[in-house]
Amino acid sequence: MRYPKLLPIAAAASTLALLAGCLSVPPDTTHAAGPDAARARLAAGIVLPADAWPAEQWWLGYRDPQLNELVARALHDSPSLAVAQARLAGARAVVQTENANQGAQVGLATGANRQRYSSNGFFPPPLGGAWYNDFSVQARASYDFDWWGKHRALIAAALGEANARQAEGAQAAQTLAASVAQSYFRLQMLWARQDNVKALMAVQRDLIADRQARMAHGLLSQDALQSAELDLATLTEQAVRYDTEAAREREALRALIGGDADALGNLARFQPAPAANALPHELGMELLARRPDLQAARWRVEAQLGRVTASELAFRPDINLMGSIGLDAVSLGKLLRYPSRTPLIGATLDLPLFDSGRLKAQLGVARADRDTLLAEYNEAVLNAVRDVAMEAATLQGLERETASHGAALDASAKLAANAQARLQRGLADRAAVLQAKQTLLRQRDTDLQLVDARLQAQVALVKALGGGYRAPAIQTASVQTSPNTKAR
Repeated sequence: MRYPKLLPIAAAASTLALLAGCLSVPPDTTHAAGPDAARARLAAGIVLPADAWPAEQWWLGYRDPQLNELVARALHDSPSLAVAQARLAGARAVVQTENANQGAQVGLATGANRQRYSSNGFFPPPLGGAWYNDFSVQARASYDFDWWGKHRALIAAALGEANARQAEGAQAAQTLAASVAQSYFRLQMLWARQDNVKALMAVQRDLIADRQARMAHGLLSQDALQSAELDLATLTEQAVRYDTEAAREREALRALIGGDADALGNLARFQPAPAANALPHELGMELLARRPDLQAARWRVEAQLGRVTASELAFRPDINLMGSIGLDAVSLGKLLRYPSRTPLIGATLDLPLFDSGRLKAQLGVARADRDTLLAEYNEAVLNAVRDVAMEAATLQGLERETASHGAALDASAKLAANAQARLQRGLADRAAVLQAKQTLLRQRDTDLQLVDARLQAQVALVKALGGGYRAPAIQTASVQTSPNTKAR
């Protein structure tokens, strides 16, 4: 052999290669997959008049300045959005940390020591029993070449988590806007029903007065008067209940916008009208990009895929290069002299040989978490389609119910007008007119309930469709993953 000194090095390299070959990554036996677009579709019978996705600021369609102001205040001052923004900032800081771990590391270390050697120690006099100084200056540099892509996988995981936090922030904003709109509509409809029941109470008092006059002339029994008084007591109880519910809803709305005790002091009564119903005829993969909660779930899967890749790469050897150059001397005057230099070049090889199954256990946990997130993602897709279908079916039913009730409301209005006309001609008594007014007011209360239900269902449908969200183009990092675990 011409180079006998290379034999130990070659033998050591061969041994390390054989040992590395013994560390095989456990096979992945799961076959989890992303959602099928066929599942993200509506039944053929669910169709609303307009075909459209919600606008980004969908609440402007109700043409209510008070609602617009409340939503704007909520999106600006709500503590829930502040929490989401803080979490996003923390996730982005983790991304910066992982990026920093991948780059070069350079540091400067200095030291100055003064030490006395023991007179009874290893060094005899004159070293023993004397004081000595030691001064050092050292520049250190290291670089991890990331041969197998472990750091890249961890960066991809951190980016996935940051993207998930960003989507969660959008989900929080859309949920908050929907909650403000629903609370505002509920409060306004409670006020409207309260006004309607007060009108009913006024008619009931007139009816009681009419019956008292009739009873005074012996034309009516005491039971008829007491029955009318009982109806008035029931209406009064209903008015008190509406007042209590309105007070509670007002406080709920104030909390949603993050306002103080006087935040809603100038809120005026305004009866909102439902907007035009709209539902896309096709959902498919578009729904996955329109729902921020689905985007957050998808990015959590992507983050976990990066962690799985990092766990698989932990089975491979880790090679790092390092170097340093410095000065070291026993006196400060000699520190800057050339003979005081202490250069160092080195390399480290970290090869896992036996760890009692720790790496396999960590990989198993990472894969199990990935499968859990995939299953949760698939479940979230099905739940999203269910939410859209249920709210759309509710709106369809309310449209039919409103059309049917419209006929009853028109008939009640005609009966009240006819009774008033007969009274003016002397063909009917006042009691008949009052009873016709009561019937009309009760039909109006039913109409208000239907309006409230339609408003709530419309906002719920907008929320189910993503509330105007559209998945933005955000930063990603490429990581090699198994095709059967790629989130779609």
